[in-house]
Amino acid sequence: MIPRYTRPVMKKIWSDENRYSRWLEVEILALEAWEILGKVPEGTARAVREKGRVDPARIDEIEKRVRHDVIAFVSQVAETVGEEGKYIHYGLTSYDVVDTALSSLLKDAIGVILDDLDALIALLGDMAKKYKDTPMIGRTHGVHAEPITFGLVLALWYEEMKRNRERVKTALEEISVGKLSGAVGTYAHVDPFVEQYVCRKLGLRPAPISNQVIQRDRHAFCVSTLAVVAASLEKIATDLRGLARTEIREVEEPFGQGQKGSSAMPHKRNPVGLEQICGMARLMRGYALAALENVALWHERDISNSSVERIILPDSTTLLDYALNRMLGILKDLRVYPERMLGNLNLTGGLVFSEEVLLALVSKGIKREDAYAKVQELAMSAWEGPPSFRERVIADQEIRQLLGQDEIEKCFDLTTALSNVDEIFRRIGLSNT
Repeated sequence: MIPRYTRPVMKKIWSDENRYSRWLEVEILALEAWEILGKVPEGTARAVREKGRVDPARIDEIEKRVRHDVIAFVSQVAETVGEEGKYIHYGLTSYDVVDTALSSLLKDAIGVILDDLDALIALLGDMAKKYKDTPMIGRTHGVHAEPITFGLVLALWYEEMKRNRERVKTALEEISVGKLSGAVGTYAHVDPFVEQYVCRKLGLRPAPISNQVIQRDRHAFCVSTLAVVAASLEKIATDLRGLARTEIREVEEPFGQGQKGSSAMPHKRNPVGLEQICGMARLMRGYALAALENVALWHERDISNSSVERIILPDSTTLLDYALNRMLGILKDLRVYPERMLGNLNLTGGLVFSEEVLLALVSKGIKREDAYAKVQELAMSAWEGPPSFRERVIADQEIRQLLGQDEIEKCFDLTTALSNVDEIFRRIGLSNT
């Protein structure tokens, strides 16, 4: 099943023609191995490679009669080959072909996702450095907390996506196995050499042990990993959506010429792309659950996983590819409003520097409980209205007996609050020095 939002490269990977072509490649490589072992006539593999063709429409036609996709495939290819076609599928069971080809296709699809992640990581790194010193307010529980920079927000996402890339590389390694071990994994009718030969040619490792199928914990791990990447995209999208709200408006999703935001309200510019990414992440979590439920099959296998995988494997890789590129496009043209960020930071009249005042008092020997009570008293009053927290601190006689004007001013200095930003950037490899 190829989703309608697929990009061309993923559409090609998961097309019926490419899938059947990969099945045919497995069959041909197996014949090459059998030739080496002297089990089929010399030249058989070459003849099948030269004459064999896949015709998805003809395969569908045969499958309607035989009710078995691999038998239909083998029959259709044999029709195009002629005499040598009788050796196709020699010693193999269906999932020797299907699962080994599937691993090869997943390798290709995950390779695309790794390229996507490389592009997103590079962009986030560049943006983080660009906005490293752009101050904004940090929020916890949705409430103003302490100053940060927009560069720190981007750097956090940059580092998370780097972790995601390592996770996807691990998933790629996990899924890069093939099996040609027969109907129940005993190699009763296929020599282990055939499996080794085919896997090596396809860039896979032979599964150390299998039954009729490659074990589905591998696929569950792969799809679950892709869902984690999607969750990180949802995290970024949710944060940007929050910052784009009208009363905050520190960033804004790009809005194209001629784009419409609402059928009723001409003024609307909605973060629809970011909202779509959030929705796609929900779908990805559903795919992960389905993949986990595929792990348990009856005995040496049943077919309950097959119908699920025809949807979730093409769809999850394609969906994540789309979501990553959607996010890439949004971030490339993201509208960032530094003045608005600074204005929001200063909105509470210095309340966000309360901890600096607290620590300054503690440094003068005041008990922390007493210092906290004093600062909280002034802060809670400032929440209700003028004078501002900063003005209340300056006017408070108890504080003035302990802190000079320069010391008070330092408490409200952004330079002090953000003095370790460079060190954080150095630690994650984004330092310019």
